[in-house]
Amino acid sequence: MKVNFVSEKPFSYRWKLSEIESFSKFNGKKVFSCFACGGGSTMGYKLAGYDVLGACEIDPKIAAVYKANHNPKYLFIEDIRKFRIREDLPEELFDLDILDGSPPCTTFSMSGQREKTWGVKKKFAEGQTEQILDDLYFEFILLAKKLQPKFCITENVTGLIKGNAKQYVNKIITEFYEAGFDCKLFVLNSRNMGVPQSRERVFILAKRKDQKVKWPSLNFSEKDIPFSEIDDGNIKRVMLKNNSITYNLWRGTKSGNYFSKSIAYEGSGFSHYRVNFNKVLCCLTNQSRFYHPSTPGLLSKREFCLASSFPNDFNFLKTSFRFICGMSVPPVMMAQIARVCKKTWWPNE
Repeated sequence: MKVNFVSEKPFSYRWKLSEIESFSKFNGKKVFSCFACGGGSTMGYKLAGYDVLGACEIDPKIAAVYKANHNPKYLFIEDIRKFRIREDLPEELFDLDILDGSPPCTTFSMSGQREKTWGVKKKFAEGQTEQILDDLYFEFILLAKKLQPKFCITENVTGLIKGNAKQYVNKIITEFYEAGFDCKLFVLNSRNMGVPQSRERVFILAKRKDQKVKWPSLNFSEKDIPFSEIDDGNIKRVMLKNNSITYNLWRGTKSGNYFSKSIAYEGSGFSHYRVNFNKVLCCLTNQSRFYHPSTPGLLSKREFCLASSFPNDFNFLKTSFRFICGMSVPPVMMAQIARVCKKTWWPNE
């Protein structure tokens, strides 16, 4: 039996991509997504009944994954810097309800090098090409200035509002204002939104100045979903070798913690985590490795997808599911936001 995702009922993190078209285009509101990756936000909008026209994604391999799963009307495989100066953009993109985007967050992550990478041209995982990432928010705003959608929704790591990065937030708000938009920031955690993962993120909502509507109330209080509810049990896993350094660190680490510091282990063990059955999974990233609580092996593909609220029939092609899920907005998280925005911004439609 299909779940009616566009009803008032909670979104289910267990769903199939094959169901999504029956909900897509339900409310007729049009969205275009930038920095689309595998389409986490795209799926969220579709689950909430929006019509996602397409996306812009710089990486050809990731764009192929997006195309295989979402069959977009428009797909531009290029840098947003080139995309925004195109003179042949479809007319539909100048009549958007929402322009969506999650600029790559590497340079703002508290686990990364942050300030050392600001303004530096470097070959990053996102896009597989040399580029400066910390100015991509402003490229997105320039695109918004050109297209003039009614609203914009962007997502990033909470490192964006911490320490020296606060200067970027202030500049983002200023640039949006000068482009014709007012802004409001929201710090949200997916664990409160029906996702089996604790993923705290900053969402910046921008509304065109002629849109005389109130800001949505994004207060969510769904119950925690512990790892035990998505556990695959004794399924065959990628196992740690007996008595290897990583195996011994796994044994010596309590469930629900990152591996202990060890000189023998090349670093602090920050990126290796032993899951706890009774707790919500911590934030899943591509760089980190997550191990089962009772079996010395990595989380399964199914567990990783469920924790990310990705559909179990998603086609990753030959791309790592850890990369796609780790770099994407959890679909159910975006669906929650999109549904509240629809009720707030278009209450009578």
